[in-house]
Amino acid sequence: MVLLVRTLLDGDQSGAVAAAMKLRDSGVECESIVTEGVEAAMAQLDAKCTVEQFNLLEIMLAGRAVMGVIKELYPATAPQPRTKGTVVVGALEGDVHDLGKNILKALLTARRYRVVDCGKDCPTEELLDTAEREKALAIAVSGLITTVIPQVRTLMGRLIERDMGHIKVVAGGAALKQASAESLNVDFVADTAFDGLHYLDQLVGDEK
Repeated sequence: MVLLVRTLLDGDQSGAVAAAMKLRDSGVECESIVTEGVEAAMAQLDAKCTVEQFNLLEIMLAGRAVMGVIKELYPATAPQPRTKGTVVVGALEGDVHDLGKNILKALLTARRYRVVDCGKDCPTEELLDTAEREKALAIAVSGLITTVIPQVRTLMGRLIERDMGHIKVVAGGAALKQASAESLNVDFVADTAFDGLHYLDQLVGDEK
């Protein structure tokens, strides 16, 4: 397990996948690999990411390694692990940047959330339809450009109109994290992907 944690923190996707497969082949349950290996690595990375030490490239590489491990442990045809809830993620229409969204997706997946990715340049209606169909706990939107702000502000109202007001709206990204939750009309504004993860963990009662 130590090797898996180290390779994940190093952003070594092939090494991390190899370490995870070796653990699985030796009889370690997939869920244990995720909770004791992947989640442990993400917790260490989280602890390092203070304002002074925040390293976007490091998080991106670790996130890619996490996704590689998760896909190997739980391929599309395999039974999925017990999840904490479903989160719909997307970069709104007009925004073709998805790095932040992909990092959040990796972190949420590592912490056993089911993530439905609507991709980039995503229309608001598609996000809402997906959240309704997938019975989502939350919608997480990423915005790198300020032109998406008016779309963000409409999300909560549209959810209420569709009797989906129980679904939380989380916003993040360079353009959105400069604003308050109140001004964006969302439930939470995440300064980092880890902030978004912590907020969702609080919602489901998981402080780990």
